[in-house]
Formats: sequence, structure tokens, C-alpha cells
Amino acid sequence: MPDSPCRPVPRVLGIAVPTPLRRLFDYRPCKEVPAGGWQPGLRVQVPLGRREVVGVVVECRDASELSLSRLRPVTSCLDEAPLPADWLWLCRFAARYYQHALGDTLHQAMPSLLRQGRALEARTRERWCVTAAGREDAPPSLTRAPRQAELLAMLRQHPQGMVSQAILAQSFTRDQLRALADKGLVVCHEEALAASPAAAGCGLAEPALPLNREQAVALAALHERLDGFHPCLLHGVTGSGKTEVYLQLIEAVIGRHRQALVLVPEIGLTPQTLARFRRRFRAPVVALHSGLSDHQRLDAWEAAASGRAPIIIGTRSAIFTPLARPGVIIVDEEHDGSYKQQDGLRYHARDLAVARAHHHRIPLLLGSATPSLESLQRALDGDYRHLRLTRRASRHAPARLELVDLRGRPRQGGLVAPVVETLRETLAAGHQVLVFINRRGFAPTLACHACGWLAECDHCDARMTLHRQPPLLACHHCDRRRALPDACPECGSVDLRPLGSGTERTEETLAALFPDIPVHRIDRDSTRRRDALEQMLAEVRRGEPCLLVGTQMLAKGHHLPHVTLVVVVNADAGLYASDFRALEHSAQLIEQVAGRAGRAAHPGRVLVQTLHSDDPHLRLLAEQGYDALAGQLLEERRAAHLPPFRFLALLRLEAPREATVVALGDLAAEALRQRIGERSLAVDCLGPVPAPMERRQNRYHLQLMLAADRRSQLHEAGAWLVAWLEGHPEARRVRWSLDIDPQTLA
Repeated sequence: MPDSPCRPVPRVLGIAVPTPLRRLFDYRPCKEVPAGGWQPGLRVQVPLGRREVVGVVVECRDASELSLSRLRPVTSCLDEAPLPADWLWLCRFAARYYQHALGDTLHQAMPSLLRQGRALEARTRERWCVTAAGREDAPPSLTRAPRQAELLAMLRQHPQGMVSQAILAQSFTRDQLRALADKGLVVCHEEALAASPAAAGCGLAEPALPLNREQAVALAALHERLDGFHPCLLHGVTGSGKTEVYLQLIEAVIGRHRQALVLVPEIGLTPQTLARFRRRFRAPVVALHSGLSDHQRLDAWEAAASGRAPIIIGTRSAIFTPLARPGVIIVDEEHDGSYKQQDGLRYHARDLAVARAHHHRIPLLLGSATPSLESLQRALDGDYRHLRLTRRASRHAPARLELVDLRGRPRQGGLVAPVVETLRETLAAGHQVLVFINRRGFAPTLACHACGWLAECDHCDARMTLHRQPPLLACHHCDRRRALPDACPECGSVDLRPLGSGTERTEETLAALFPDIPVHRIDRDSTRRRDALEQMLAEVRRGEPCLLVGTQMLAKGHHLPHVTLVVVVNADAGLYASDFRALEHSAQLIEQVAGRAGRAAHPGRVLVQTLHSDDPHLRLLAEQGYDALAGQLLEERRAAHLPPFRFLALLRLEAPREATVVALGDLAAEALRQRIGERSLAVDCLGPVPAPMERRQNRYHLQLMLAADRRSQLHEAGAWLVAWLEGHPEARRVRWSLDIDPQTLA
């Protein structure tokens, strides 16, 4: 359907409302016509059942399948002008590609205040500045107004002016400000809260860093293609200066009066990325992530949509930010799994970035030290330009992995004696150590040494994790918690022992081994408090010897210049998992955390503990690096007909009763196979089978996989399956979703 304005007074409006139903709802226009006429993108208040909801006009038509007399009228139109056209296009594309309801897609993609009917307009504040008359010495009009004279003197000290709140905080009043304004001594300007003109400027706030030869070649290649859709994969080892390439590319883009959208994988990386960009550019830089208040998110969204913000930095959901003058989209750490939304609209922000850049005809830059196999194959096929950075900015070669065999060796807090000795030597040399263990808590579970009982979750097919801070058992899948038992519930023995190690246990062990050295634990539990992560990292960056114990929160993008040793406590988690992507994700994580070592003056070293030091994949990663392993995995995927050489969709079914979900899964599979045969589609229907964790949150989970060589046929089969489920009465008793391009089978 076209996005151009339609006739001023259509007879029928096709409106997307926030429901899971994959269709539009027809309404009659209200009597009040918006200033620009009825057109797609306008938000409206409409009745839906017994409640009023905010919907978005998608179509303007003259007819409906229902008689006009049966259509309910729109209650009111909330906008004089439609929401940005590029945003509406992207939402419609995402809903179509990911087989999701358009109304729910639009609802999720807009800031919450817009969902509530708030106007899309900038919040403003007053900024008071001294006029030319006010700069004169001792204006005679103030001889009998000492407080006004004091206020004028204070404002003279701020050439850029002061906002009203700051002035009132100094015990001055609005009457005094107005009195100065009436005398022509000060003037008040309205400015937007986000990306205000007072913060704007041109040029750089600090000079760009010199580039090495590889960086210069990559940047020159990007400068050649600032017009048109040109996807590039910037494949650079950790610490090779990818961010500097981003910064200098953005400098060229905003020099052309266009905007740059930069995606980062985690909210923890946003503050440091934001700080670096704001140090470099005088132009306004806004952020979009889940840590913002509703008002802050709307302010940033509006600043991007209006074009006042030339640089937008955000996490996954920022891909839906409208841009007035799009110039480039950059996806940092493009391989990261957090770009995939795992519930509701199951979109992948990287893939939407590709579609959006193609739609706008602008460059796309994907950056990573460990590219996803999908992006790497597209670069090898020539669909993406492959730019390589093989040297670190520190001139030290990336640290190679050294495998440490755990077999037959006693462990202390998960660490064997030779590793502990290496820790001691590194700390004695005045350096820092990062100990990586991707398990929160004290231990993965609690066991009875007498009878073998294990603490298992009542609601999931999983063991409960033992925590010491505070002491409890917690399930990390359903968040169920219970107190520690005094004795074994099966045999009554009090000999209950923790099995394995988590971040808390490793922290406790290291604190006992090195009592004079600070130990910083960084995981989801220790960083719940606002700004806790930034405060810990700031302390670490002071450079004093310390030990960092952390999960994958520490593996992504952080520059820790004083870390020279990285220890991976257990590298075996992804070697033999049921998910075919597990080895790829595990290798990326190990390589990323290894990249934290030796990023500055001193070379780095990486010790990887494993029970499978003879595993060929692990040895290939250690001896030849991620690129060699990725090449082998691509050949294995090609032989097995798996992505990126095939396309997948995963139907997930869940219900409180196992029989209910199994019955619907069997019916859906049988109906789909019949449809595939009738249409002669080259689509494989695999399953249904239980999910890797069959019972989770007291619900039973089943999966049905669709696989095809052509996307078009996969989408045809998926769309038919969705329509079948929507019309089948048994599907109302089951929670289901279709995941296009699933990144995990869990």
C-alpha cells in the first residue's frame, strides 16, 4: 500500500490496533479532519471492544467488507501530521517479514508516551542570556534593585546563558528575570531538552586520532561509497581501532548534514560509547536504550525524527528510531546475540539495519572481531565488502589462547594450581587480571553428598543455582527462589555441598588467596544498582593491580588497558550442546573476552581451562584463531544444510498441560505437511519435538522447525501456518509464536 497522502475525507480507515490479530480494523473517520487530511501514519483514538486504544492509520479506502453502517467511528485524531514515513515503512516491513501483527509491531516500536496518546513534540526549557545592553558596566536602571544587579552579574559569567532551573536554584525569582527582560538587559530563548541548539556546533571537539595503514584503507573505501546502499563488514581483531573508523566515517556523514545511527549490543556499553562520541563531536549526540525514562526516550526519538540530533546511539530497539536525513547505519559487534529480540516481535536488529539501509540507499557498516557466520558468508560471497583490520592499535599481537587441561587436577574456586600461580605473578608485576566465568551465583547447584540429591526447580527442568549474597537457591530460568535447606529433603543428611563454581565462589576464593588485592565481581547481581557498572570500571581504569571476576558483561567492547591476563574458567559449555549454533557463540565469547588482554602498553596472555583440551574445534580456535574455526564451521554447515546456507523458522508452542501442546503440535505438523505437498513447496517440516528445556515456568514447550533453500517458500509456508493457527480453536488454549531466523533453539 502506498504511503502517500490519500483523499482528504475517505469513507473507511484501515487502522492497526495493538492486538495479536494479524489484520487491520476498519473504522469510519471522525468529523474533525486533520490539517493535512487523512493519511497513513496518523495516530487515532478508537473504540476496541469496551475500551479505547491508540491505533495508527495504515490505509484510506472507499469500501469495506462490512457495510459502512456497521463500522464504528474514530473517537479522535491525535496528530495533525503523520508519524515519520520511514518509521512506518520499517514497522510494516518488520511485521511482514517476521509474521507478526502490524498493530502490535507499531505499538512496540513507538515510545510508550506515544502509545498513551502524548503528542510528538519537543519538550523545551528557557535559557536566559545577557543582551548587549546588559553587558554595560553598572546599568543605571539597577541602582535601586540590588538582587537584579546580582542576577545580572551571575548571568554575565555564563556566555552561553543559564537555564531557568539553575537560576531559580540560586534563590532568584522569575519576577526578577522578567524585570531584567523588561529593561532589555537579558533575553529568554526556548530550547529543546534533547539535542538543544545550545549544545550544537560544527567540527570536532577533539582531534581525530592518526590511523594506521589498514584503518586508512578501510576508511578510504567507506568514503568512496557515501551515496547509495553499500554494505561493508569491518572485520577487525579486538583492539584494532574499529571505533576510530566509525568516528571518522560519522565525521564525514554529518559534514554532509546527514544523520548517523549507531547500534551497540548492551546497555552497559552505551554510557562509555556515548561519552567517547560526545568528547569527539560538538554536534548533539542522543542515546536510546531501556535505561531512559519515558520522557527521555520520547525526547531523543523526537530529536532524531526532527533532524536536530545528527548522531543517535542505542541498543536493539533503536533500529526503529526515525531519521529525518539518514546518512549511515553502523552496527557494532554485529555478531552479538542481544540484537535478537526473544519475545513478542522476534526481530533481529542487525537484519533490520540491512533492510533499512537498502531502503534509504545509504551505507551500512557491520563491525566485529568475530563476525557471525551469516555476515561472514555474505562477505565471502561478495554481497558485503570485506574490510580487514589485522593489527592492534597497541602494536602487540592479539594474545593466543593457551589451553590448560583440568583433568585429574584439584580445583580451588574453579581454578587449578598453575593458573593461580600465574595470577600471582601477574599481580606482582603490577598488572590486572580478568577471570571470566559465565555462571552467576556461588555454585551451579547444591547436592547431598550422602544420597546424591540435587536441588532442582519445581517449575523447570533445571537445577537451582546456589547464591551466597543473599543465601538462597534461585532458578535462573523462571526466577523462582527458595531458602537453603537445613538438611537433605530425601535422606535427612546435613552434608550438603555446592557443586561447581559461579562468580560468587570464584570471588570468595580469590579474596582468600590474595587478601591485599581488590576483587571486583561484575555480573547481573552485582550491577543492579544504577551506575554500579560504570563506578566499578572507573575504579579499574585507575590502573592499580586488581582482580576482575565477571560474566559475559565484561566480554563486550570494554577497554581495560591494564589487564594483561585473562583466565577462562570453563571453556566447555558450548562444545557439545544440542544447539547447532552453540559452538559458534561459545567461540565468539571466548575470543571476545580474550581480546580484553594486552590492549595497551603490555602484551597479553590468555589461559583457557578445559576438560577437553584434545577437542579439534577448541584446538583449532587456540592455534589458528576464530577465522580458521569459522571457516571450518561454514564447511560443516554447508554439508549439513544449515544456516547460512538454508533458512529456518521455528514454531514454538507452550501450555500448562503436556497433552494439550502435543496434540496441537501434531495437528499443526500434519496440516502443514499436507499444505506443503499441495503447493509443491521445497520446505522441510521437522518435528514436533520437545524443546531443549521441555518444562519451563511450569509450562511444557514444543517446537516445530521449517527449513527451506529459498526464503520465499519458507515465508509462504510460515504465513499459511500462522493463518491456520489463528483459525484453529485448539490454538486458543496454547501460547504460540513463529520465530523467523531463530538464533537459538532454547
